[in-house]
Amino acid sequence: MAAATAELVIGWCIFGLLLLAILAFCWIYVRKYQSQRESEVVSTVTAIFSLAVALIASALLPVDIFLVSYMKNQNGTFKEWANANVSVQIENTVLYGYYTLYSVILFCVFFWIPFVYFYYEEKDDDDTSKCTQVKTALKYTVGFVVICALLLLIGAFVPLNLPSNKNSTEWEKVKFLFEELGSSHGLAALSFSISSLTLIGMLAAITYTAYGMSALPLNLIKGTRNAAYERLENTEDIEEVEQHIQAIRSKSKDGRPLPARDRRTLKQCEERLRTLRKRDRHLEFIENSWWTKFCGALRPLKIIWGIFFILVALLFVISLFLSNLDKALHSAGIDSGFIIFGTNLSNPLNMLLPLLQTVFPLDYILITIIIMYFIFTSMAGIRNIGIWFFWIRLYKIRRGRTRPQALLFLCMILLLIVLHTSYMIYSLAPQYVMYGSQNYLIESNITSDVHKGNSTLSVPRRCDADAPEDQCTVTRTYLFLHKFWFFSAAYYFGNWAFLGVFLIGLIVSCCKGKKSVIEGVDEDSDISDDDEPSAYSV
Repeated sequence: MAAATAELVIGWCIFGLLLLAILAFCWIYVRKYQSQRESEVVSTVTAIFSLAVALIASALLPVDIFLVSYMKNQNGTFKEWANANVSVQIENTVLYGYYTLYSVILFCVFFWIPFVYFYYEEKDDDDTSKCTQVKTALKYTVGFVVICALLLLIGAFVPLNLPSNKNSTEWEKVKFLFEELGSSHGLAALSFSISSLTLIGMLAAITYTAYGMSALPLNLIKGTRNAAYERLENTEDIEEVEQHIQAIRSKSKDGRPLPARDRRTLKQCEERLRTLRKRDRHLEFIENSWWTKFCGALRPLKIIWGIFFILVALLFVISLFLSNLDKALHSAGIDSGFIIFGTNLSNPLNMLLPLLQTVFPLDYILITIIIMYFIFTSMAGIRNIGIWFFWIRLYKIRRGRTRPQALLFLCMILLLIVLHTSYMIYSLAPQYVMYGSQNYLIESNITSDVHKGNSTLSVPRRCDADAPEDQCTVTRTYLFLHKFWFFSAAYYFGNWAFLGVFLIGLIVSCCKGKKSVIEGVDEDSDISDDDEPSAYSV
């Protein structure tokens, strides 16, 4: 008992250290991208807090799996201290942890982030007072609060279980719904709301993460263009534009006014010349900076990292394809959310995670790496694509130049993607997420030559969907993910879309040439001419 308690304490201590690491990561990440000229304390704190809460919620997944696995021995029997009361207490602790974190996520998504966003949108008007900003932000935020309330109500009263008596009255049916709500302690309402956000996160993952998984490694492998060569080309363009401007102005030397067409062309050439001179200053700064020389020395290491990331991406894609193919061939169908009874087609990650779980905390480390990998690839996708509303580009994400509103959008997207990461890990390793490394005992008939008869022997077997409920404990994460079958069905089809977008992104990334060393400078109309160039923005 003492040894078991000590190991649990060590596990929670590691989880505490992970929380500190998450907070440090979020602070560095947000500070790295926020604009130095337009940084705001409230938007910065909101972005750091919301992203940290999402990462902490995802960090509960390996804790949940570890606890349900730790209650049983490898031979399929429960440990001495893991009686019914202790098991329920552990399960409730994890469940209340999810309640708390998911409630905070709902608060951030449907109230605090929209409020801060609309507050800074109103702040752009110089004549607007603080009181008017708060009132306008609250007015727009009410719509998000109404949506959240509707999701909670739908989730609370959607009839997952029908009354056994088909001849029951309408009042009895309503009473049954309220009894179901009370018995689930609000699990269905919260699960429906979080699953709705996870569905949006799936769309964001399909858009950004799938493309980023191919764009990030290939950009590392290909690298950027040479700054000196780019500056030489830019100088030639400057000379060409200056000659064109002189040719147009020479038409009005005798005092005659320029035609309207020449005036428009002259204005366009002057704007082009300002952009080229701004590029020249950036290129000159980057060409002579020590950071460029340092990155040049690290070029072989970047190529190695790029090869490693593309191999990891292929590992994920192969595992996801095999898992989805297994569901397509052997699942119970769309009405069950494509649930699998056992594993028929094994994939690499589904085999690796249970093996790593035997040496704590190797599986914890691997899941953390997977989540961080999804974040970095999502960020690469967002930087390459930008934030769009259908065909309208809303914001661009750049290091040190991201506006407060764009920063809130960025963290909102990452928050939703991190929520979807839990289901992605389930898709990659369904048995591991459901039961961890739990085994249960089954009776097997064995023929013995010594006793000239049959004998019964209890044999341990890996827990799966066919296992008895009293022998295998399902993780709380799985209950949240699969409370509603139609969300599981949507995630299944979303995985196929994810694979398709990855292949398209891989082809596009292979066909694209090297990026400019100052890519985005010529498009940044909001950067003034006196802005100081930065080598870190590349």
